[in-house]
Amino acid sequence: MADLVRSEFILGGQRSGKSRRAEALACQWLERSPDHRAVLIATGQAWDIEMRERIARHQRDRAERVPGMTTVEEPLALAEALRRVSEAKTLVVVDCLTLWMTNLLMPTDAAKALDETAVIAAGHALCEAITAAPGAVVLVGNEIGLGVIPLGREVRQFVDALGRLNQSVAAACERVTLMAAGLPLTLKDQP
Repeated sequence: MADLVRSEFILGGQRSGKSRRAEALACQWLERSPDHRAVLIATGQAWDIEMRERIARHQRDRAERVPGMTTVEEPLALAEALRRVSEAKTLVVVDCLTLWMTNLLMPTDAAKALDETAVIAAGHALCEAITAAPGAVVLVGNEIGLGVIPLGREVRQFVDALGRLNQSVAAACERVTLMAAGLPLTLKDQP
């Protein structure tokens, strides 16, 4: 495991090991000092039975792997949540940016979907919160732009918006790690 840095963005596909890496970093942080805290900002929403079960499984697994990490659920106001919980002796894990983008662009009430300008502004606010955070921040997100061009205007807009967000967050973070098959590949390391 690499040494902790002030900010790390962990990218990868589904089941690539992104969340496990974030949890391992949180464990490493908590082991360093009895004064350290770890907070997870969870962005997922239980829209259906499968997602409720998935969230419950993640909660159980996380409680076992990272005892002592507290959870804050925030599906929309991510920058504000990061500003609220970040402290010098607190590591904040954000899991995940892809679900956050889904919540912004594809809410259950389509009338509440943000337009492109508002989504870009939310991404900028998040990057400012990352840069201003007094404590360590680890963010998790999916890299979904490696495949074919998706069918459908809405899906293409989502892939484009997530790609722009990933680039902005990568620029704001000291380290960027790509996960594949549980293995980390460092893309950027500039503490």
